[in-house]
Amino acid sequence: MANAATVQPEWLLVDAENEVLGRLASKVAMLVRGKHKPTFTPHVNCGDHVIIINADKVRLTGNKMKDKEYQRYSLYPGGQTREPAHKLMARKPEAMVEIAVRGMLPKNTLGRRLFNNLHVVAGATHEHEAQKPRSFDLNTIK
Repeated sequence: MANAATVQPEWLLVDAENEVLGRLASKVAMLVRGKHKPTFTPHVNCGDHVIIINADKVRLTGNKMKDKEYQRYSLYPGGQTREPAHKLMARKPEAMVEIAVRGMLPKNTLGRRLFNNLHVVAGATHEHEAQKPRSFDLNTIK
């Protein structure tokens, strides 16, 4: 069983260009959780740091770009706001990928810590070059 002392996290670089949002999110959640490693332990943060570039070029299938709505709440009375996917994509494209991946992580303290291993960037450049991330092809995961 893995523990915090024996885990060796890697830095992976994933290109989201022309990827379907849900399929991308499920594979990235598996990488962030560490389920692709033979030393996977459910109660330990044994996943990798994942950098997603080109989040603004992710695609949605069907009519989801105009029909899907993202909801948030400001904690004030009447503070519920709904925003269609095409407006959220124009305003903050990395938020769509973050929301999708967060929904596929565990809903507990471990899931909140795992979410810190996800780094989403709208463009093609990122600020994590010092960690020397290796490029990762999502098609190698089933």
